[in-house]
Amino acid sequence: MNEKLQAEFEKATGYQLTDDHIERNRLLLGIDVPNPDDEQIHTASIDNIRTFAFGCGNDNPLHCDPEYAAGTRWGSVIAPNMMAGSINKPLKGDPLDPEIKKQQKGVFRGIHVFISGGEWTFYRPIYPGDTIFSFKALESLEVQPSEFAGRKVNRITRVVKINQRSEIVGVYRYREILTERKTAVKKGKYLEIEPARYSDQDIARIDEIYANDRPRGADTWYFEDVKEGESLRPSVSGPLTVSDVITFHAGGYGWVPYGLRVGRLWHKNRQRIPAFYIKNESGIPDVAQRLHWDSQWARAIGNPIAYDYGVMRENYLYRYLSDLAGDDGWVYSTYDEIRKFNYIGDTQFIEGSVIGKRQEHGLHLVDVKVSMTNQRGEETVRCKATIALPCRNGSPVILPEAPDDLRRRAVSMWTRHCELTQRSKTG
Repeated sequence: MNEKLQAEFEKATGYQLTDDHIERNRLLLGIDVPNPDDEQIHTASIDNIRTFAFGCGNDNPLHCDPEYAAGTRWGSVIAPNMMAGSINKPLKGDPLDPEIKKQQKGVFRGIHVFISGGEWTFYRPIYPGDTIFSFKALESLEVQPSEFAGRKVNRITRVVKINQRSEIVGVYRYREILTERKTAVKKGKYLEIEPARYSDQDIARIDEIYANDRPRGADTWYFEDVKEGESLRPSVSGPLTVSDVITFHAGGYGWVPYGLRVGRLWHKNRQRIPAFYIKNESGIPDVAQRLHWDSQWARAIGNPIAYDYGVMRENYLYRYLSDLAGDDGWVYSTYDEIRKFNYIGDTQFIEGSVIGKRQEHGLHLVDVKVSMTNQRGEETVRCKATIALPCRNGSPVILPEAPDDLRRRAVSMWTRHCELTQRSKTG
């Protein structure tokens, strides 16, 4: 690395995780705010549902084949429910208290943020024509020691996703870890990891798993047939390539809050958030986000190789779970812990088992545990999920209801959005 680039990286990794920033961020705890994120996708369509699914390696015809999907209980293509995390039209609402908003300016600027896992609960399908809005609140903020970077901030944010009928589509609680880039570099916990290398035999082993990996589809999985302790079919994801990351972005992920921008938009975004841009080896200001495809920059902040977004593996898990559920099942909830990085070149071998079955609120539920293990034998993701299944007596899966307090809040937020929208039209 040349001296100028080294100096640029040292400058970019010089930001500190301060007590002042932590306390100012705590002011947001428990405050629901309308989500202003202007995502690439506002409204689901047959085309963008298929594109998103393909970006996650998901070829389930329920998402990708309108003719097939028309013959299912849904009567149409529906989106993979995780797509709710990548669809958002700005929700209008009352602004945050000006003093609290002022206190957030510059908080955690230049600090490295990554997702360490999340929890989804799904209540309604997303059909072509559905527009998704959301509101969110910071639920918790804790400071903890970190093996990777000295100390870290753990944040949990709750996001409620609603459609244009004010129905709650899903609720997402995601866990963020915030660390100092320079401290991670000094510790160098993962810097000895070598890039993966594959023989033809290694690829053949992966191909064999893929060849036997398919959606359950119309082959209904009935509640009565489930046995506690039974193993689920194996699956695989990878090897991870830069092309996978690009395809995931092309499906609609990752355009806010920072933004991947081109040309004049790149110029404008640099004026908006200059700390997000770090010069590359050509002297060009490029996004800090490139650590997901630029291994040189990834090494500058303490990782040996570029790595995936944790959300990518959450979507791969959902693909696996929805394939298991089949056309007549419903993935009700997922909880995952992202325990290791997934580096470019890594392969994730997926396995799972049934850990319980129960009846609750008219739903017949199956609890499963799933794990991802890489080619080095390291468990990188641990997941517990619940799937609602039909019964052999002909009882179909009923869709679960969101908690009453969240439904009331959703109606209130949507009503305010409609009032402000109408007011802006009438002047």
